[in-house]
Amino acid sequence: MTAADLNESSCVIRGTNANRGRVAWLNPEKGAVRHLRYGRIILDAGGEPIQFSTEDQETGFVCLKGAATIRCLGRDFVLGKYDALYIPRGTQVAVAPGAAGCDLAETAAPVDNNFPAQFVRYSDVRNDPGLHFRTGGPGSMREINILLGKNIQAGRLVAGVTFSEPGNWTSWPPHEHAELLEEAYLYIDMPSPGWGMQFVYTNTTQPELAVAVREGDCVVMPRGYHPNVAAPGGSINFLWMMAAHREVKDRRFGVVNVQPEYAASGSGLETGRLVE
Repeated sequence: MTAADLNESSCVIRGTNANRGRVAWLNPEKGAVRHLRYGRIILDAGGEPIQFSTEDQETGFVCLKGAATIRCLGRDFVLGKYDALYIPRGTQVAVAPGAAGCDLAETAAPVDNNFPAQFVRYSDVRNDPGLHFRTGGPGSMREINILLGKNIQAGRLVAGVTFSEPGNWTSWPPHEHAELLEEAYLYIDMPSPGWGMQFVYTNTTQPELAVAVREGDCVVMPRGYHPNVAAPGGSINFLWMMAAHREVKDRRFGVVNVQPEYAASGSGLETGRLVE
């Protein structure tokens, strides 16, 4: 991937919360990624379970709304809001909606290694200071929750949710990690009229990508600095999904290059740092 890939057609996917069923929104054929996949499973209450195989991809599920029961490897996992589940490659999966339906983000990446299924309760994440912490200063304060990070075994995947203070910047100071990981942000819990601006750039004076984002939009960061900011009065909230280039070796959350002008105070991600 090069800076030429930093444009709206290859990096921005609109309205990924609009379709029912299981929809694949991001893969190498649909966006500027090599390894990272993102899909959505939205099922109404009382709907039929859906079944599929993870094939050659390790897969992470994050419950965004409602609840779901995911059956795999002879076990049932019940996911509530922001609970997460990691499932290995080559696994048969059945997803059934809860009483209020379900909305799941599905992130995946092809891997050679096999790791066990691992269930992550959001309540446990929030009680772990290495996974749940506030960072930033005036104008950039936000809450970070690492769902699939140093708390699980995996080959490529890292994921979590970030919630900003109203009107604040996040991913600040601007950083990049293109040599290790590609990333996408999925904007969540930003009810209308909430919106924000997302930047992705290698040129610090003329950003290649600067777009308005709303709930359900997804922006890919194959390379470059990627700060964002909420419109006044609302928050910019997102599920971040990353896939390491080299399996296991590059799966390193918090190892970033901060834009040089802002590097003196660090990245703000040190608390959640994952180094294999």
